[in-house]
Amino acid sequence: MDKRKFKNDVYGELAKVTKALANPHRMEILDLLAQGPYPVEAIASLTGMTIANTSQHLQSLKRARLVQDARQGNFIRYHLTSEKVFDVWRSIRELGIHSNAEVERLMQDYRRGHHSMEPISTDQLLKKLASNEVIVLDVRPEQEYQRGHIHKALSIPIEQLNKRIHELSKTKEIIAYCRGPLCVFADQAVELLLEKGFNANRMEEGFPDWAAMGLPVDATHSKI
Repeated sequence: MDKRKFKNDVYGELAKVTKALANPHRMEILDLLAQGPYPVEAIASLTGMTIANTSQHLQSLKRARLVQDARQGNFIRYHLTSEKVFDVWRSIRELGIHSNAEVERLMQDYRRGHHSMEPISTDQLLKKLASNEVIVLDVRPEQEYQRGHIHKALSIPIEQLNKRIHELSKTKEIIAYCRGPLCVFADQAVELLLEKGFNANRMEEGFPDWAAMGLPVDATHSKI
């Protein structure tokens, strides 16, 4: 094999990965599967797509070896092939947020429509945790919390927050988090908590980011 054919073949194979990633629906699927395995029906429901379209996107991701499927009982669940897939998606997400002003504007506009708080960073949250100043609130679905969560975080899924808000204290700041910076559950939680007189904010990152940085977690988080 000559040099040019070698390079053409290698870059051609690598391009399959970037081609699979170059779709907003598939990016959202990867963001969701970073929380753990899901069957196609749940992925379709959570992303607002039809089952047929979801299946097509999953097959594209599978051909690029970014996701795999495994049968569990009567369901076939899809999961990321490795933690490296999340690492790549996280890098793409961060690059887009920091280099594309339109992405940042869209995020800021959405948050301004729900609350005026500037999200706190992981470093800021760690300092608040060290001084016992905050309650960390996980507003993801219960099954995602069970797979893994920030150490000592309290679980109240966003759809239950209004009914269970009495479980929270107004004497401490409440920091909500969800799946990541593109997840809106935490913003919805902050909006509700502020309306009810709580001191609340959201963490910029989500649980997968926290775990990827090697910070303290409870339970077993599975990306694969």
